[in-house]
Amino acid sequence: MTYKKTTAVIFEKPGALELREASLRAPAANECLIESDWSGISTGTERLMLTGQMPPFPGLGYPLVPGYETTGRVISAPPNSPISEGMRVFVPGGVGFTDAKNLFGGSARHVICPQERVVPINDDLAQEGVLLALAATARHALRRCESVGPPELIVGHGVLGQLIARLTETLHGQSPVVWEIDPQRKASKGKYRVCDLETDPRQDYGVVCDVSGSASALNQMISRCRPGATVVMAGFYSSAVTFDFPPAFMREINLLVSAEWQPQDLQEAAKLASDGDLNLSDLITDMLPAAQAESAYNRAFNDKSCLKMVIDWRSI
Repeated sequence: MTYKKTTAVIFEKPGALELREASLRAPAANECLIESDWSGISTGTERLMLTGQMPPFPGLGYPLVPGYETTGRVISAPPNSPISEGMRVFVPGGVGFTDAKNLFGGSARHVICPQERVVPINDDLAQEGVLLALAATARHALRRCESVGPPELIVGHGVLGQLIARLTETLHGQSPVVWEIDPQRKASKGKYRVCDLETDPRQDYGVVCDVSGSASALNQMISRCRPGATVVMAGFYSSAVTFDFPPAFMREINLLVSAEWQPQDLQEAAKLASDGDLNLSDLITDMLPAAQAESAYNRAFNDKSCLKMVIDWRSI
């Protein structure tokens, strides 16, 4: 039974996006109803879902509501819940749509989410709160390499690369080197240095973190590693990852894969951001109203100057 109609971004099928009415069921006893203010567009998973290139994934199907980077206000919450009405929260997706797949269910004016997944945030985070999913991903990447130390080199200076660099400075007091080939993405707000491979003379990196998503980047990283170094693969690779074995063999390179963030990562990232220890400023470059959702996705996926696109739901 339909509890509420709302407006949502719908991937009808690969290559087809619409902003249309969608149906929500009633929240369960442990769930919150949230009115969204802003949601972020993921240029990784959402691009793969819209193009139909997403590898087999639990719950994948069409039509679907994408999005797992939403902030808004709580409209209703379970009795005796730590989440209360009116609270500003971050929501990592939704579960309540009845006429579309909930993968990941966050790009809508109204979202239903289990209370244990709803994260309270400071009011002053506002739209920057949508970055908490990426901040949690960055925290998880650092957790994956805790046994060998923080990254000395990060490959890729998109939002995730910048967050890993900022967290490395915040949590470890060390400034990594970051490789980036796009001139528009070489500006840094931290103490760390951003350069390209050709202008970096170092040949003895011990911990490298790749967030470029480029399957061909491994050879470049391995060639600059010392024996016994660790390479953390924290990007998402839609094609087969290959590398030349002899250089890795001679150096006895360790490969680690960093996957989805865990609840602890999100809680820690939210606390760091709310306390002002993790700077989320200057990472959102573009914002469009929900009525222009199709243009927002097109720009996010195809405009290299767009570092992070946010959809504003407040006028819907």
